[in-house]
Amino acid sequence: MIVCIAEKPSVARDIAEVLGAHTRKEGYIEGNGYQVTWTFGHLCTLKEPHEYTPNWKSWSLGSLPMIPPRFGIKLIGHDPGIEKQFHIIEQLMQNADEIINCGDAGQEGELIQRWVMQKAGARCPVKRLWISSLTEEAIRDGFAKLKDQADFQSLYEAGLSRAIGDWLLGMNATRLYTIKYGQNKQVLSIGRVQTPTLALIVNRQLEIANFQPKQYWELKTNYRDTTFSALIRKSDEEIAAEEEKNGGKKKIIENPGIDPIANREEGEALVERIKDLPFVVTSVSKKDGREFAPRLFDLTSLQVECNKKFAYSADETLKLIQSLYEKKVATYPRVDTTFLSDDIYPKCPGILKGLRDYEVLTAPLNGSTLPKSKKVFDNSKVTDHHAIIPTGVYAQNLTDMERRVYDLIARRFIAVFYPDCKISTTTVMGEVDKIEFKVSGKQILEPGWRVVFAKDVKDTTEEKEEEDENVLPAFVKGESGPHVPDLNEKWTQPPRPYTEATLLRAMETAGKLVDNDELRDALKENGIGRPSTRAAIIETLFKRNYIRKERKNLIATPTGVELVQLIHEELLKSAELTGIWEKKLREIEKKTYDARQFLEELKQMVSEIVMSVLSDNTNRRI
Repeated sequence: MIVCIAEKPSVARDIAEVLGAHTRKEGYIEGNGYQVTWTFGHLCTLKEPHEYTPNWKSWSLGSLPMIPPRFGIKLIGHDPGIEKQFHIIEQLMQNADEIINCGDAGQEGELIQRWVMQKAGARCPVKRLWISSLTEEAIRDGFAKLKDQADFQSLYEAGLSRAIGDWLLGMNATRLYTIKYGQNKQVLSIGRVQTPTLALIVNRQLEIANFQPKQYWELKTNYRDTTFSALIRKSDEEIAAEEEKNGGKKKIIENPGIDPIANREEGEALVERIKDLPFVVTSVSKKDGREFAPRLFDLTSLQVECNKKFAYSADETLKLIQSLYEKKVATYPRVDTTFLSDDIYPKCPGILKGLRDYEVLTAPLNGSTLPKSKKVFDNSKVTDHHAIIPTGVYAQNLTDMERRVYDLIARRFIAVFYPDCKISTTTVMGEVDKIEFKVSGKQILEPGWRVVFAKDVKDTTEEKEEEDENVLPAFVKGESGPHVPDLNEKWTQPPRPYTEATLLRAMETAGKLVDNDELRDALKENGIGRPSTRAAIIETLFKRNYIRKERKNLIATPTGVELVQLIHEELLKSAELTGIWEKKLREIEKKTYDARQFLEELKQMVSEIVMSVLSDNTNRRI
């Protein structure tokens, strides 16, 4: 008998249907030589401290650091339903000739099922079903290409190292800080990813609170109903004086020699100087270019987009895309790549044909060979799974929220096969009494992929981009005429509070906020958390009352701020350092780093943190 174990009853039903197993039994479905059973997500977890050593039951500084010689697993809690299902699985596995692990095809799914198999004492050979969607075709294809469990050993080791690392740091640091600084009033929860994430929010909040706005002025002038901005360049003498004041170091600024006007008198004098002189156009340059369609979604970019457009939380979006996956209309969601593998290309015409509600948009693609861009199809950028795309199964019976998420995914998929958007950028330079002015305008020559998003709800970012797409009048070099100068008062602005969208991006890049896709890809290696766990981390911060929400903004509570200020050990709150550990976990998965070495480093780090805090005699309290 072959026993298949899925992660959820609904997935088990889909697999049983394909395998021809139709007889319902308690806790499994049987037929055609198969018994298909299921877990309910996590059935097992690492043991509690007191289950290793009774002395660790009471919280005391003397018992720290708690480092078990060998980690063990147990069933979660005392849930009769979980215990009953586990015993059914245990009995099936002990009588099985072969087991097929049908868990979610990712690191967490691998760990969940391996722990259950270990706890159940499975002894027979194990195969792995590895699929990216739950369509009948994908399941059949997956069973035709079953892999050996051994092929996924490094994935399991990475998941196990992550779980043990979280236990070591979380258990020890939480007890350490609670006993030392919590005055027995509350538990000070500290986590390997949770605390650096909280620190990002707190540090941003403190930056905003301590921000000192500075006044400055911008000189603009209106010529032929077009607003030009002045480029106020410092003289060589002023730049030299500033360097001398700065200890001989050059001040690095985005536009060398161009500064805002520091005081009103200087600005008013410039207005007076130029108001009666003619404005002369000194150059007109036009450059044609192309804009590529937005990338396909990975989980983080989908969560970011849903937060920006619909104000969905990261956790809500994860649940919605998971539901779309289980309804067979979208592919596996817990992914961190925006690319497709080459083997998906032949399936794309069929997927497009299945998007029945989008026939107006897919019609122009029918009957022609779909383009195969390296910006979409790149095997080197795909590991376990490809980007999130529709499966081509007709999307019926979706909730309104699911429909919105599905619509984003479908439109992105259609758009990547459309032509590039052709644009023309015009830059006009002008001059009045040796003061330079500049204006740029963008014109869309051929919308290309933009027609796919024509009815999209515009967010504020898109509105701003539209404003930038102003079409300029036809200017000619050498022309001149009257103009109306104006002095605009401005104030420097503090950074914005994090929203879930910007926090997810910051977690993805270990605190470095970047807009460039290629640069963001490079920084993903050091991101904190995994795409599948970031939503849960943010939810944990809410549950522990470390953060709250004001409209879309994430605000640290006084407790959250105090906790981060209490922690002096950079290792516990630095997104960058946590990112380095995350990189090592990814390397374990790729077999380029040893799991044992990672855990030895973590044990050493936990010991050092305990010694550091115990020797701290400052009167810190929360």
